[in-house]
This record gives sequence, structure tokens and C-alpha cells, in this order.
Amino acid sequence: MSGTPQFIPGRGNLSRWAIEHPALVRFFIVLILLVGARSYLQLGQAEDPPFTFKTMLIQAQWPGATTQEVSQQLTERIEKKLQEMPELDYVSSYAKPGETALFVNLDETLRGRDVADAWYQVRKKIGDLAPQLPAGVQGPFFNDEFGDTFGSIYAITGDGFSRADQRRIGEDAQREVRRLPNVGKVELFGVVPEKIYLEVPTQKLATLGITPQQLIAAVQEQNSVVANGRVENAVLSIPLRVSGPYSSVERVRETIVKLGSRNLRLGDIAAVTRRYEDPPATEVRSQGEPAVLLGVSLAKGGDVVTMGRDVVAAMDALQKSLPVGVEIRQIHDQPSIVTRAVKLFMQSFLEAVAIVLAVTFLALKWRAGLVVMLSIPVVLAITFTAMWLLNIDLHRISTGALIIALGLLVDDAIIAVEMMAHKLEAGWGRFEAATYAFQSTAFPMLTGTLLTATAFLPIALAKSVVGEYTFAIFAVTTIALLSSWLVAVIVTPYLGYVLLKPVHRITDEDASDDASYGTPFYRRFRGMVTWCVTRRRTVIALTVLALVIGVAAMQKVEKQFFPQSDRLEILIEMWLPEGASIDATRAEAVRLESLLRLDKDVAHVVNYIGQGAPRFVLGLDQRLNNRNFAQLVVIAQDVPAREREIA
Repeated sequence: MSGTPQFIPGRGNLSRWAIEHPALVRFFIVLILLVGARSYLQLGQAEDPPFTFKTMLIQAQWPGATTQEVSQQLTERIEKKLQEMPELDYVSSYAKPGETALFVNLDETLRGRDVADAWYQVRKKIGDLAPQLPAGVQGPFFNDEFGDTFGSIYAITGDGFSRADQRRIGEDAQREVRRLPNVGKVELFGVVPEKIYLEVPTQKLATLGITPQQLIAAVQEQNSVVANGRVENAVLSIPLRVSGPYSSVERVRETIVKLGSRNLRLGDIAAVTRRYEDPPATEVRSQGEPAVLLGVSLAKGGDVVTMGRDVVAAMDALQKSLPVGVEIRQIHDQPSIVTRAVKLFMQSFLEAVAIVLAVTFLALKWRAGLVVMLSIPVVLAITFTAMWLLNIDLHRISTGALIIALGLLVDDAIIAVEMMAHKLEAGWGRFEAATYAFQSTAFPMLTGTLLTATAFLPIALAKSVVGEYTFAIFAVTTIALLSSWLVAVIVTPYLGYVLLKPVHRITDEDASDDASYGTPFYRRFRGMVTWCVTRRRTVIALTVLALVIGVAAMQKVEKQFFPQSDRLEILIEMWLPEGASIDATRAEAVRLESLLRLDKDVAHVVNYIGQGAPRFVLGLDQRLNNRNFAQLVVIAQDVPAREREIA
């Protein structure tokens, strides 16, 4: 007796619905592919995922105070006030003559959305303490934007041009870049401030009977801003302002100094000049020349690649308008690094897809492999669309999660199409085979998908910076797996119904399920399974031994959170003995800089004297300003050159 086995699908069979509504399924396939492609193009790109920095810097100055006085009267009192905060984790601080700095670190379990409120409480508590601090204390000053990353940094240098010219060019560039979309902060580094100096010979002071304090008091009194009253009538109320504050060096020279019954001009007593801070407390040098740096950070939710392209265009346009001798050179280029990372991801991803498809075509027949191949773009389109809707950008975490999920993306489709192929070989019709695949595999596949997603759930639930940073692993993997299941129960059965051909059987014996397992491969596989069952104790012992060997070997595996970076920067820190002058620090830093520039493996050297480099990469541990400190950023020609420099 011949015939096709009959299978009646139950209600809620998504595969049956897909086959019965082919026009609607085709429409949704085309729609999701188009939306997915557009979503991919609109995904933001960054080197690292955004997360909330839970560190604040508090600084205060007390000119003239000793280290002990600063520690007792400033540092300890601020620390005690901070201890009242329940969100506090720990405070690290240091004090030196005339200044103190405190790093306030919040509890890692504090949610990101609650950090702003915590910083408000810090400001409020320390603000309440400020009136109780000693007279003459400047601050405290707060910096809770400690984690801003300036991924694009440009050096402005000019042979024969003054520092004022460099600053002016930097300010012009700053105004142009701020207008661009995707741009967050734009800051200048290395600007040496101008000051007005009063120089008086001590003999002249003694002859006139004037003390330095009298000169200082006269200048402060003249430069103060005070209320001077108002003139009112029936119609208007006009405030009175006296033009006391200084607006030029000449105004400073005209300051009146009272000497008994006489009034003297400050310019007749002292030499009043305006010049750059000498010696400068901080300085930046690029390729051996004084430089002003322009740092550009990414706006929240922006695309670093688009930002980088726009900033480069703006800098190129500005360079054309500058006089000969002024050079604007990019020294840190995060957008290019992200572009290379995304290209590498796509290359790795396509290679992995090719390997998976090759294995699929080898294991299954070409029509079944074609069904799996056509399912992958639909899964990716749904995944990219969900990522765009959830504001998940392409960065090292999300791309890593996609690589992790790749091997799992095709599992559900392979299971569904293999079940269909098996039933077709058993003589079933295409409709029955497709709907039976849903009935027999849909819920087991969903259970496996949810269990796999649950394996990444601890990452999402971790109440720490690491959990916030790596949240995309759980989110992207879960989205990809659920998308894979959805495609496997709707799109894959429809494609299988269209592409797979039924196998005509003549006899009931040929139509039995066992006939498809009579191939040489399955006979050998059945023999191996039989051997394992009959020698189960041996198999169990070998399994336990393999587990023990695996656990022991795991201890030898090197552990690190991320693989080694392929960035070209090398950081060199130079500390001189405490109390060293900024001139001594500059001399040593310039000497080391000159030696490094002679190395053929070095492409660029940026020298930060008296300060640390701005945060050009997220993991950079920033240093505070210090006269006996210098930090040099050495940019190698390539990765092998970097390794030679480190060695």
C-alpha cells in the first residue's frame, strides 16, 4: 500500500500560518531586510560602550599653607563630611603645600541614573562646609566629568608664531568644530595663560617707605566690583557703575597708590608688563615644538566615525586659510580605529558565516543549505533593527556579542530544515513536513534559546561598572537568539516549502522513518552509540577524566578581561624628586623627547610637562598637574614597532 503520511497541524502553528500566507511573508521579509539595512547604517559606532563614571575630583587651594595645615584644615575636614554619604565607597586624597585633591568614588552597586543625584549631594555637603574653611581658601572646585574621552586630538604648531597666535588659531578651530553634529566637548590643552607682572626694586620700595602689601591692596581695591547705587525717577531706574576693573595694562599703570598725603601712580613705582606665565605651570610640546592641542569628544548617542569625518573636513578647511608655517596635525584618531575595528568585525563575521554555510552545505543537501543561507540575512536584519531601536551602538562589546551569537544563529534554522528534509525523505508532503517541524521542534528550540540567553543574564544583573560596560553582551546575544528562533519557525519553513523538493516513495517500507537512517553514515554512528552504551562505565570514566584534565588545563590559560590593544600609543611617565622645579622637569622631559624622536620606530612624540595627557582612550589613568611630573605619549609607526619600543 502506498501513500503519503497525513499530519494535521494544530492551532497556533506559525509555520502553517506562514505557508498559508505567502504574500504577507514575502512582504515582511523584504520589509525587514530593508529596515535592517537602514538600521545598520544608522547604528552609532564607538570604540567602547557608554557607562557612568562614578569618580569625582575635588580640589582646593590655600596659598601659603604648609602640607600639614592643608591636610588638617582642608583634606581631613572634607573627608569627614563626605563620610556622611551612604553612596560613598572610598575617598583617596593627597595634600601638598598650598593645595589638596580628593578623588571621591561611589559604591559600584549604585545605579547609573542615581549618580547625578549623588554628585548633587556631594556639592551640597561640601558647599555647606565651605564657609567654615580657613580664610584664603580657594574652592573647593568639583569635576564630575572625569570620564570624558577626547578621541580626536589635533596639535597646532607654528614655527616662528607666538603662543598668542597658536591660542587664537585654536580658539577659531574650537568655534568651528563646536558647530558640527555628533560633537560633545571641544577643549584646548597646552594654553599658557597671560599675566600682568609688577616688578619693583626692593631699594625703591625702601626709599619710598612702601610695602608690597600696600601695592597689592591698591591693586585689589581698584580691580574690585562693588555696587555703586542707582538713579531713579518716575520712569526709569538706572544702575550706576564705576569703571574700576582693569581692562588694559595702561589702566593698571594708572592705579593710584596712597603714600601718606601723597598719591603716586603705580607705573611710576613699578614696571608693569603683560606676558606669558613664567615659568608656565604646564606645557605641551608636539614633535619638539610648543603646541596647543584641540581635543574633541563624542556627543552622547553620536557616531564617532561621522564625527571624525566632519572634524577632519573642518580642520582641512581651516588649514588652507592659515599662514605658511602653521600646521594642524592629528595625533589621536579614534574614528579611524573604530572604522578599522568595524571592518575587521565584518571581515571576521563574513568569514564565520562562510564557514558555517560551507559546513551546512556539506552536512545537508544543497537545497537545505540554501534555505539556511537565506535565513541568516533575515536574522541579522531583525537583530540590527532591535539594536537601533534600543540605542545599542556598534562597539567592541556589541560586535563581540554578535560573533558569540553567530554560531547559534543558524542552529534553529538547521534543526527546522533538517526535520523537514527528514520527513520529505520519509515520503511526507512539503506542507505536512514544514508544519510538523514546528510541532516537534519549535518549543524545544525556544527552551534552548531561553536557556542560552539566561547564561548571559548574570552580566546584565551585575550591579557594577563592569556590568554596565558589558551589558550589550546579554542584550545583543538575547536579541540575536530570539530573532533566530522567530525566523526558524516562520521564514525557514516557508523557504523550505518553496525550495525543498518532495521525495516520492513507492512502498510503505520505503516510506517508513527508518529508511532515511539506513545510510552508511547512520549505520556507523549507530554502531558507535551502541559501543558507548554497552561500555558505559568506561565512557563515564573517560568523561570524568576529560573533565579533570580540562579543569587542570584551565588553570594554565592566561586570564585577561580584554585582549591586548592594537593602539599605537605608548605612555612614559617621568617623576622627579618631590620639590623639583618645573624648569628641571622640562629640561629632563625635553632631553628624553629628543632621544625618542631619533628612533625610526617612533612616528610622533607628544610631551606633557607638569601635567598628564587628556583622556584620549577610555582606559587611560589620568594624572593631575604636578611640577615634578611629565608624561610623554609616544606614537609608534605600527604595532610591530610598538612592540619593539616596549621591549
